[in-house]
Amino acid sequence: METVVIIGNGISGVTAARHIRKLSDKRIIIVSAESEYFFSRTALMYVYMGHMKFEHTQPYENWFWKKNRIELVQGYVNKVDHENKQLILNDNDPISYDKLIIATGSKPNRFGWPGQDLKGVQGLYSKQELEQLEIDAPDKETCNRAVIVGGGLIGIELAEMLRSRDIPVTFLVRESSFWNGVLPEGESAMINEHIRDHHIDLRLSTNLVEILSDEEGRARAVVTDRGETIACNLVGLTAGVTPNIAFLENSGIELGKGVRVNRYLETNIPDIYAIGDCAEQEKAIGNRRTVEAVWYTGRMMGETVAHTICGQRRKYNPGHWFNSAKFLDIEYQTYGWVFSGRNRQEFEEHFHWRHDKEMICITMAFHSSDKKFLGINTFGIRMRHEIFDRWLTEGRTIDYVMEHFRDANFDPEFYSQYEKEIVDSYNSNFGTNITPKKKSWKRIFKSA
Repeated sequence: METVVIIGNGISGVTAARHIRKLSDKRIIIVSAESEYFFSRTALMYVYMGHMKFEHTQPYENWFWKKNRIELVQGYVNKVDHENKQLILNDNDPISYDKLIIATGSKPNRFGWPGQDLKGVQGLYSKQELEQLEIDAPDKETCNRAVIVGGGLIGIELAEMLRSRDIPVTFLVRESSFWNGVLPEGESAMINEHIRDHHIDLRLSTNLVEILSDEEGRARAVVTDRGETIACNLVGLTAGVTPNIAFLENSGIELGKGVRVNRYLETNIPDIYAIGDCAEQEKAIGNRRTVEAVWYTGRMMGETVAHTICGQRRKYNPGHWFNSAKFLDIEYQTYGWVFSGRNRQEFEEHFHWRHDKEMICITMAFHSSDKKFLGINTFGIRMRHEIFDRWLTEGRTIDYVMEHFRDANFDPEFYSQYEKEIVDSYNSNFGTNITPKKKSWKRIFKSA
């Protein structure tokens, strides 16, 4: 019987295991050092905030694995010996494989800051880091202030978590506006306001220089490049993540930023594949980054590689870009491509609308020559993924999107309040005379 070994029990590795089991009778082994059972990483923040217990983050009951004949091994992989098709683990006998899937995910970035290895300094990625946060920042009496370094999604999640326990938070962001390498100017400015409205001390254009230690080797303060010393009990390092691949150095497997793979998720070594956050595409797919630390692309890769391993060789095709997140209590969705000021190309025009009182806005991108719709960002508004996916595939114009915009609306009450203002703003800005069509369920459920 052929043995498939998967390193990593995140969304990518577990999806691969599930689909291999659906398609075959192969022996499946998952090796992980982080936790015994798969859990939803995006739900960690809600455990700390008291909305759920850790066991509620596990999508499958504990009996699921035995029933589906998926063997779970806890341990660190020190080395991949591809010549003998073996994994060398800590304090364990070697594990042999016929096919190997590397799905080791990411690890938080650390850029060599003095003091970054002190007690009370951590990221927010693993189950162990959540457990450490409960020790170091259980309440505002134990943690008088936290400093978060890095203006991305993990940073704002950590800020929300700490504020849920009334812990004062200072947020150091090196950019001049929050996440402005991703978001256009108007959206980034709105998020700045929203962060400050939640009593978070947002320091823009500010870099960490050093973390100072007390006599017990614990963080007591940070020093910034503005000459400030900010006293704190906790430092959250959330300046992005990088592929977790250090154990593969000198293995013979080709590495770049991540494990280099082709469109079939194959490495340079036969019978070894890489998926999820740790995989790096040899060539970028459209505007996508070669490494994508996004849960749904990891899930797609897991399903794709399962088909290939089971004799149905399949190319990885992620389709149109989409993503969603939450900035405190503002929901964010993006479909297609809406670039920030630093990445925006000459042909890309934007239509931006923001409500004058509420934290609600949209930005649509389109081509200046033919008005082809390129993408949309929404804040505080829910949209229908399948509608925008179809419009992007069909190559619709922004005029068509505006005319049929309510078909993509997920919130029935939204348009009764704001539709006229949005359309009037678009008509005024671009000299059009769009009249919105009534919602058509036939259009909504028409197949792409």
